[in-house]
Amino acid sequence: MTSKAKTALAAFALCVTAGSATMAEVTCSERSFDGLAYTACEVDPRVDDLRLFLDAPSGEKYGQFSTLDGALAKDGETLVFAMNGGMYHDDRAPVGHFIENGQEIMRVIPNAGPGNFGLLPNGVFCIRDNRADVIETLAYDAARPECRYATQSGPMLVIDGDLHPRFLKDSTSRYIRNGVGTSKDGKRAVFVISDQAVTFHEFGRIFRDDLDLPNALFLDGSVSRLHAPQLNRSDFGRWLGPIVGVVAPLGR
Repeated sequence: MTSKAKTALAAFALCVTAGSATMAEVTCSERSFDGLAYTACEVDPRVDDLRLFLDAPSGEKYGQFSTLDGALAKDGETLVFAMNGGMYHDDRAPVGHFIENGQEIMRVIPNAGPGNFGLLPNGVFCIRDNRADVIETLAYDAARPECRYATQSGPMLVIDGDLHPRFLKDSTSRYIRNGVGTSKDGKRAVFVISDQAVTFHEFGRIFRDDLDLPNALFLDGSVSRLHAPQLNRSDFGRWLGPIVGVVAPLGR
């Protein structure tokens, strides 16, 4: 092979590699399952810079997607996807376990309690190097994986392929809901928000039966919001506590 041909081949390989990296970025799309409308954003933790956010440098909670995006811009970064990332108290502090950039902000809460969070089993969304996992809380507490970021919420929607045992097919409790599901190998994390009011049973089924994810976690209900610039969508509403999002360099 001539040197010119080798140069051309190397350039072609570089383009293919770059194109693959671009294709691996978070992708958001509207979808329908069982006649109900949802929006799903799929993240590859091996490629996408997936993080959890709570406190701004000022010490105040970020609270809104726009506030977080503005802070990232000062570091030459932008928010390419975000969603509220777990339940929080009136002061917007996390209800359950929370780790931000390796620092534990809140301990694991293993016991039952009031509200959806205490509807056991609940779980932890754990972001590690090259993978992300939804893990049932007691299993997480026993294993204590080294999560760079983690947020505890509840209830679990899907547990090792089964819907939460307390979910009723004929439930009349319907709300806008959001959550996250992960694949067994940790290579897929899919964040879903319902675009209409749904029951827990219906919401769990989109993760298990449509997205084929063995474990999924409810993140919240009435405050559920999504930031998806590729869909020209950035929901605004009540001030948030934890936020989960994917960060990329500005201009990418």
